[in-house]
Amino acid sequence: MKLVSFYQNGKPTLGILEENGVIPVVTAAEAASLSAPRTMEEAITGGQVALSQLQALLATKPTVLPLDAITYAPCVASPEKILCVGLNYAAHSAECKADLPTVPVIFSKFNNTLAAHQEQIPIPPCTSKVDYEAELVVIIGKTANNVSKEKALDYVFGYTAGNDLSARDLQMRTPQWLLGKTCDHFAPTGPCVVTADSLNPAKLEISSRVNGEIRQHSNTCDMIFDCATVISYLSQHLTLKPGDLIFTGTPSGVILGYPEAKQVWLKAGDEVVIEIEGIGRLVNILK
Repeated sequence: MKLVSFYQNGKPTLGILEENGVIPVVTAAEAASLSAPRTMEEAITGGQVALSQLQALLATKPTVLPLDAITYAPCVASPEKILCVGLNYAAHSAECKADLPTVPVIFSKFNNTLAAHQEQIPIPPCTSKVDYEAELVVIIGKTANNVSKEKALDYVFGYTAGNDLSARDLQMRTPQWLLGKTCDHFAPTGPCVVTADSLNPAKLEISSRVNGEIRQHSNTCDMIFDCATVISYLSQHLTLKPGDLIFTGTPSGVILGYPEAKQVWLKAGDEVVIEIEGIGRLVNILK
């Protein structure tokens, strides 16, 4: 199942993405006199019961809104944690002139970085070197503490596409990457959340384009640490909560990896498209 978060009466609400548009869950459930989660957060915490309610709602063949009639919201409105894995593709480690990591390299973003599909992303005045990073994003569905790699994917609610936008001049100013990763709206996700029962994260094509030009193209099977390994590793050090986001790393092809003479950083008006097989295209324009 593919779920979206979009604005209705000024507040994020839940939708089911169909081929011809979006089913507004709240409106459809009221019309059919059915119970259903009203937001993405309620769908996540409701688990299998919530998904069963959404399946029952689909069976009523509710009215569908055209895609151009909705304004997307960030997939998850207020995650407790946004965790990110750095240098998780061997070729990306090489282009960054970094040693191949022996354990996952973890950093974080904050809720101020959240942004939605089709949202315009402002370039902060404090940076002149904004870069893109196409990433598969894991959305945690159940509290996870000290879970095994074999059981780790059981704790996933779903997956989406993300862009770990990075201000490289700020990122490289000190050994800590935080400032370069946490500018406002630097973590767009979308366009939808694909529930874990509908997607295998182990082998998905992943790419990025800038103004139509392909920049990154790889497959999640090239990760150094796969999703299960990352979830298990994180859960051994901190408790993962429903709604937490995990950006799982980016392939090679980022601007930082180009020879310095060919580094053309993102500028206002640039369109960045992140595409992941089975999920779709996350589109944002810089301003």
